Amino acid sequence: MHLYRVTVAWTCEGDFAANTYSRGHEWRFDGITVPASSSPTVVKLPFSKEDAVDPEEAFVASLSSCHMLWFLDLARQRGFVIESYEDDAVGSMVRIEASRYWIDKVTLRPRIRYAEGRAPDAAAETALHDDAHHLCFIANSVRSEVTVEPVTADT
Repeated sequence: MHLYRVTVAWTCEGDFAANTYSRGHEWRFDGITVPASSSPTVVKLPFSKEDAVDPEEAFVASLSSCHMLWFLDLARQRGFVIESYEDDAVGSMVRIEASRYWIDKVTLRPRIRYAEGRAPDAAAETALHDDAHHLCFIANSVRSEVTVEPVTADT
């Protein structure tokens, strides 16, 4: 078993009882502090912070990051050489019922640049993405649909 520890710290700024308090807080892990907040689409400004990571963005980022890390390792193991990897991932949140929402779908759109002569063909790249998705710890932990739509140089 692996344990992952994060400290989430918040101190009241504003009037808590009147619901006019800041949702800004910090995520602390491994000696790094990341500014965090509720999403401005959920809690309106100025009570949320646009320049902070919100839980929904972090969810999408963790899926994207996990997929990328598996993809890079699998590509390396199979003899391909990657020069860069960039993913414009998107998550959509929809209503389940009154006052309940969930992120129903996350779409990963990786754009990968391979070293000349060291790139997989289309079938091998699809297999890499499929294998990375099935090995991704985060994808295995959620019920949201996660799709991968690789972006090629032609797209």
